[in-house]
Amino acid sequence: MRYLPMEPNRKIKPVLPTAAADGPPVIDAAAGAAPPAGADAPPAAAGKPSSAAGFSLRDKWPLMVLFLLLVAASIWAVVSQSRDFSLAEFLAFVKKASPGWLLAGALGMLGFIFFEGEAVLCLCRAFGFPRSHRRGFVYSASDVYFSAITPSASGGQPASAFFMLKDGIPTSVSTVVLIANLEMYSLAILTITLIMTALYYPVIHAFSPFSKLLIIAGTVIQVVLVVLLVLLLTRERWVLAIVRFLTRLGHRLHIVRDLERSFLRAEKWAGGYAEASRMLHGQGRTLAKVFLLNFLQRVSQLSVTMFCYLAITGRTENAGRLFAMQTFVVAGSNSIPIPGAMGAADYLMLDGFGSLMSKSDAVLLELLSRSLSFYACVLICGTVTLFSFLYVYRHRKEKSK
Repeated sequence: MRYLPMEPNRKIKPVLPTAAADGPPVIDAAAGAAPPAGADAPPAAAGKPSSAAGFSLRDKWPLMVLFLLLVAASIWAVVSQSRDFSLAEFLAFVKKASPGWLLAGALGMLGFIFFEGEAVLCLCRAFGFPRSHRRGFVYSASDVYFSAITPSASGGQPASAFFMLKDGIPTSVSTVVLIANLEMYSLAILTITLIMTALYYPVIHAFSPFSKLLIIAGTVIQVVLVVLLVLLLTRERWVLAIVRFLTRLGHRLHIVRDLERSFLRAEKWAGGYAEASRMLHGQGRTLAKVFLLNFLQRVSQLSVTMFCYLAITGRTENAGRLFAMQTFVVAGSNSIPIPGAMGAADYLMLDGFGSLMSKSDAVLLELLSRSLSFYACVLICGTVTLFSFLYVYRHRKEKSK
């Protein structure tokens, strides 16, 4: 099938049956009935649900336990850097902080969740699937939570796809939406890294040689990731080839039973994916808006550490330096595939903060910053995700009666 190129900035029309704003697919009067929720699901083993439809919290318990162990280990590693550390000292450190700057940090943490949800909603609307801001927050919270407890930064995307599918968004569309958003997310951090390098290049020398190596490696990985994501959105045949390869591999491992049926499902799903990805062509205005939202998301997250520093010291002259330092910390932490970058981010933060304050104060600032930007964020996102899952299962149980 050949596709005609779209006019630039032309509004995208839905490629699949439309759905209610926050409910199941709307029945088309002409067709007589709406397609089943999993009709557009990507290929999976015969008789088994797709990755989005079959997403379950039950399968994630080992990762949650690993996450808690890593949290304990990383906090212990940070605390051990200061011989004089005590819980009373940390509480006194927090108590003397400026409430206004801490509130700004908390808002930055919430902005990290909010702006990602808005970016996803922007892409969903472009495909003709408008959803509420509340649902966008759920998509983002589930992504942030599962990304934090899995080694991959994109580990939360199946959770987002799960909730999008439950809201009537086909998986072929949600896949394109999440890949496009991840591409803009990676471009945003690369852009900020380049800006901070140009404005605060001497800050890099505050890090040790090993930290510099991590920062360079993380930046290179982000560049490679952006290129791969662009190829996935522009080379639809590659996607089909990858899916067919994984399906064949699953068949050899006795995971996929009916190979031919799975191939047919793969081709059907890839057809919807190809059409959806092609509909992004020429949508410069939409992608620019998504990039801006991801840029604001990254700025929100990076500003938390800066606000925590200002809350403790009040030294506004170092605000830009702290922001640049945290940017390089994020870039370097991307080089190590550890859930939530725990350990890597802590090491880089302590290494950088040591150039601005004593080692003991650097430990206290690192704990305060990570508590607000990461641990509190994961707790909020985990709570939102849990209640959203419970709502889905309760709704399914009531519907089955």
